[in-house]
Amino acid sequence: MGKFNESCVALLRGFARNHRLISWMVRMERFRGGEQSISLRRKKTGGKGNKFPSSLTRKETYTREKMERMQGEAEGDYLERPSPLTDKEKVMIQDSWAKVYENCEDTGVAILIRLFVKFPSSRQYFSQFKHIEEPEELERSAQLRKHANRVMNGLNTLVESLDNSEKVASVLKLLGKAHALRHKVEPVYFKILSGVILEVLGEAFSEVVTPEVAAAWTKLLATMYCGINAIYEEVGWSKHSSSSG
Repeated sequence: MGKFNESCVALLRGFARNHRLISWMVRMERFRGGEQSISLRRKKTGGKGNKFPSSLTRKETYTREKMERMQGEAEGDYLERPSPLTDKEKVMIQDSWAKVYENCEDTGVAILIRLFVKFPSSRQYFSQFKHIEEPEELERSAQLRKHANRVMNGLNTLVESLDNSEKVASVLKLLGKAHALRHKVEPVYFKILSGVILEVLGEAFSEVVTPEVAAAWTKLLATMYCGINAIYEEVGWSKHSSSSG
């Protein structure tokens, strides 16, 4: 499984109907390694002899094309909407989240940095820091910290609303529409982000995110992804994406 944390992989196995999502994640990691090697080669040669007007344009174009092909391959990886959370699972999520949320900003920053380092193509949607590659520099970015707080507050709203299905549906609808229509983020990144969240929580809060708690979080994040993906389909993401690409 390469660098991908084994505990996260184990959790993601419960996230999908079969193992195709895991295979897709591994392909993403291999692709990331290839993309990183291109960057390293350019650093060694000083970027000379590049017939393209901009290495960033080349890199982004290649990333986009590769992502689209890989997303097409992953279309069959349909994630079934999980069964509703039990009362016990809701309590486990909320109790563990109380500990996580005490370190709201730092945890959010850790999640975003892990996402950007492991999956560099995800930075293309953030104009303020998409050219920043070093984790230390990312950590110092005020814009990144602002977005980290936004992510954590969004998760907090979901966790606080576990007993209010209408509120959860409303939050996911707003989130899905904003990312599909305004930010134009490929929905597959919510799948990736879910894995990163599970990985960071499992590592940083292992005393409260036990395997049983992690399984409950997996159900919540699967519900989140399925809900957002449904909104993408509702707004006609496929048509919109192909017509604007």
